[in-house]
Parts: sequence; structure tokens; C-alpha cells
Amino acid sequence: MERIEGAAELQRALALVRGEGRSVGLVPTMGALHAGHLSHVPALRARVDYVVMSIFVNPLQFGPGEDFQRYPRDRERDARLAESAGVDLLFCPTLKTMYPPGAETVVEVPGISADLEGASRPTHFRGVATVVTKLLALVRPDVASFGQKDLQQLLVVRRLVTDLHLGVDILPVPIVRAEDGLALSSRNVYLGPTDRKAATVLYRALEAGWDALWAGIRDPARVERAMAAVLRAEPRARMQYAVVRRAADLSRLAFLDGRLALLVAARVGPARLIDNLVVEVSEDGVRETTL
Repeated sequence: MERIEGAAELQRALALVRGEGRSVGLVPTMGALHAGHLSHVPALRARVDYVVMSIFVNPLQFGPGEDFQRYPRDRERDARLAESAGVDLLFCPTLKTMYPPGAETVVEVPGISADLEGASRPTHFRGVATVVTKLLALVRPDVASFGQKDLQQLLVVRRLVTDLHLGVDILPVPIVRAEDGLALSSRNVYLGPTDRKAATVLYRALEAGWDALWAGIRDPARVERAMAAVLRAEPRARMQYAVVRRAADLSRLAFLDGRLALLVAARVGPARLIDNLVVEVSEDGVRETTL
């Protein structure tokens, strides 16, 4: 596995790859790799010949008082995991590479960025859209993978790529969960044993939403109340939202039908966690699905 930090060096290496007629895929990450990140590699490998993984803790997507300084960083561990997963090139740009002195350009995707995570973290998606645009410009992948756990981020990136005609195929990768249902996340390392057990409340809230849909409830307010009741019953969790939306664009619905996203966010101890479940509701019942 090759390791590169500079933009010019990256582009020279990828020019050689493309000169051999090989297609390129990108897995953008902030490091602190876990099985969820690593699941992107075989998913991309089925689509492309050469897999690039980026690791960059992007300061623009952290707001004041958030965890930028303490976000877990272990470059050597991440490199070992990436290589073992079959990554061909690990791109670890410096801050100067991604944001050269004097850089002022930012990218915003209004509308879909405004609600939910955007309401809780007002500058977050500006940072995401800016760094993703930069990574796509540097790597110029044929396919880029994004995890469904960050569902709103995935939809923001899809909108960005479509609106700017970037010509990249965005591959959604399903959530990877622990045996007790907790979605894998780099921020799970913040959880001590008691909070780790309490954090399963997010998945239990999603299950409550599923159960309500399975019981035939199609009123979004009733489904949201079912999820919220589970979150509020956990004393170590502080709910931020529990909603059901149209999966394609996170718009509100008066009647629940078609492809839906159940989304929850809560602070559990020191960690702010999010999770979601995408389901298809029809006359035949309810089934879990993906974007």
C-alpha cells in the first residue's frame, strides 16, 4: 500500500494508475477506522480496480465547542487496518494541502443541509461539502463511497455531485452494527462501559419506530412519539431528535408510505451519536432497505 500526503504526488500516482486503464474509487474518512469504514473497501473493489482511502480530520466541519481537538487520531493503526483491508493508496493530506494559505472558497448545499444535523450543527455541512469537493477534485474517482450511518451527509454529497456535474458515482454503504445493534462510529471510543450499554437506546428507538410502522401506523407524529419515548426513558441519553422523513430528500410527510428514513440523535454521556433505519412501506408490509 502506498502512502501519500501531497496533492502533486497523489495526482502523479493516480495518473499512472489511469494510464494503465484502471478505474479509481475513493473512501473518504477522518480516520479512527473501524469495521464500518473497512466495509467500504470490498464494496468499492466490486466496482473499481484501484481503491484510495483518505484520512483527514477536517476542521471546517467542527463547530465551536465540538470535539476537533480530542477527535481520536492514530495514523499508524489506521494505516495497518487500511492495508489489511486491501486499500491500494492511503492519502493523508496535511492541513496545508487541503487548505493552502489564503484559501477562502467554501461550498454550501442549502435546503437539505438546513434541518436535523444542520440545525444542531449550523456550519457542519459547509465543512463537509467543502472538503468533499476538494477530495473529489484531487482524486477524481470514478466511484466514491459514503456510509449510510451519516444519511444526511450522504444525501448532501449526492446533491453536491449532481448540482456541480462532478461525474462521480456515489456508492452508499450499509451501516455496520455491533451485536447489540449499536451503529459503529469513531465516537464510540468516548463511551465508558455504562454509557456504551446506554447507547444501544438509539437502535432500540429505531426498532420502536419500525414496530409502529409494522403495526400499521402511518401518522408520522405517532411514529416519532414512539421513538422519542424510548430515548427519553434512558436516563443517560439526552434526545436531540427522533423523526421519520422521506428517504430520498428528508422532506416531511403527512402520510407514511414508500421509502422512509427513521432518524435519531442523542447525546449519551460525552458522545453525540446518530443512527437511522431506511425502510420501504407498502401494502405488503414493512421491510428494511437501503438508499
